Amino acid sequence: MLEISMVLLAGGASLLFYMIYEARRNVVKIEEVKLPHYPRQMKPVSLFFISDIHKRGISNEIIEEVRGKTDLVIIGGDLLEKGVPFSRVERNLDKLLTLGSVYFVWGNNDYEVNTSTLKQIFKKKGIIEIVNSSVKVKVHNGVLNLIGVDDASTQRANYEASLEGVHPDEFNLLISHDPRLVNQVRKEDGIDFMISGHTHGGQVRLFGWGMYKKGRLETLPETTLLVSNGYGTTAIPLRLGAPAETHLVMIDKG
Repeated sequence: MLEISMVLLAGGASLLFYMIYEARRNVVKIEEVKLPHYPRQMKPVSLFFISDIHKRGISNEIIEEVRGKTDLVIIGGDLLEKGVPFSRVERNLDKLLTLGSVYFVWGNNDYEVNTSTLKQIFKKKGIIEIVNSSVKVKVHNGVLNLIGVDDASTQRANYEASLEGVHPDEFNLLISHDPRLVNQVRKEDGIDFMISGHTHGGQVRLFGWGMYKKGRLETLPETTLLVSNGYGTTAIPLRLGAPAETHLVMIDKG
């Protein structure tokens, strides 16, 4: 019995350390996205996407891996949560700003803090919020529309408002913290690419099952969708089967 107990204890300890390792990983996944309606004359665009940072401090390792390789940075919501000091948020933003212009959409946990203070930080540092609207971004020899929709789970999302001034024939990239917004996307909206986070890939998956789908890149009838496992954790600082990740997305015609 003692031997069995020791084996079980060792196995449990190993699993715990592995779950801590998966939660603290610093991985930049290279995503090559070929889109049929990408402007033929436009050079390929690269963007760094990070979502669900929560309590983590962004690793210098990730910043150095991406430096010089991206045209812009997108934060897909949940930059922080209740209890995270604003000083940590500022350090994270300063690191991301060394990579290029930073665009932000709101997630549900971002509303757990003093949003006025957070907005002041954004204004001071030049972080560009996209809230149920769009911005035109000049990249290389072309223009892309960044369409940002507020968090759906807090009933602040207004997808229709975000499309005002957006033409379906332009190159349109939709950012929504909650991937369920894809259910509102219609083919005629001309959304070429959509990126989201929020689900953490289920965060802890047992025998391949989790509360949410694992992060993925998939082609749908309405658009191409990237859902990230996210960089941080919520509730418990552990992951299993859905390791922490960030993304360097390379977009081209194909």
